[in-house]
Amino acid sequence: MRTLKLSLHYRGTRYQGWQIQPGRPTIQGEVEAALSALTGETIRIAGAGRTDSGVHARGQVASFTTASTIPTRGILLGTNDRLPEDIRLMKVEEAAEGFHARHDAVFKDYAYRMSTAVVISPFLAPTVTAVRGRLDHGRMEEAAAHFLGDHDLAAFCGAEGRLKATRRRIAVSRFAEETDEVLVYWIRSSGFLQHLVRTIAGTLIEVGRGRIPPDSVPQILASRDRARAGPTAPSCGLTLERVAYAEDARILATPGGVW
Repeated sequence: MRTLKLSLHYRGTRYQGWQIQPGRPTIQGEVEAALSALTGETIRIAGAGRTDSGVHARGQVASFTTASTIPTRGILLGTNDRLPEDIRLMKVEEAAEGFHARHDAVFKDYAYRMSTAVVISPFLAPTVTAVRGRLDHGRMEEAAAHFLGDHDLAAFCGAEGRLKATRRRIAVSRFAEETDEVLVYWIRSSGFLQHLVRTIAGTLIEVGRGRIPPDSVPQILASRDRARAGPTAPSCGLTLERVAYAEDARILATPGGVW
């Protein structure tokens, strides 16, 4: 048996998230169906991140085992021929026996994109959240810094997320201007909770509007009270940007290292 590692891009607009749901279109369901049709086997894949309904990915990773002898290039091309155009395998690699896309991940990077443009291009609109009015980027950056480090994030996750341990370590929490029209919130952690990034983003948007003080974030974290945080931002603005493994983490930790 071979273990294969898949790198995927997808636009999640038409899908009910990553994880298979009977009778509903999902990313996992589409990829498994395409791989099964190609190999003649019943293929089950493990994804590094279980993205929610409407969330996109430019760095999703999945793994599976197969007895097929089809070369990696054949799997790449043959699977893409069977996938809808909004899902694409970008790379297929041989992986070490026992490799698991989720269990072996060291960290994940998510980006939440928002735009205050008066008119948003239809090419951009499916992947950003439209925000009406001005945002104070300085206030948002100040608030974002409070998430760095080890925190109980119960106040910023959905009900399902609060059923498990809610302490996580956030390694990156910052803003960048991607273009004149798009502001991006970047967050990095080894593990995420249900709706975590979208709730943080929704809270930071309220900070940018002047409705929540930047220095109130530590009190909201300490409260563990979901009602004190901001709204859950729309899923269309969220993208899983990358999943890192041990070899990637070493590159990023090296001075001058690149992704």
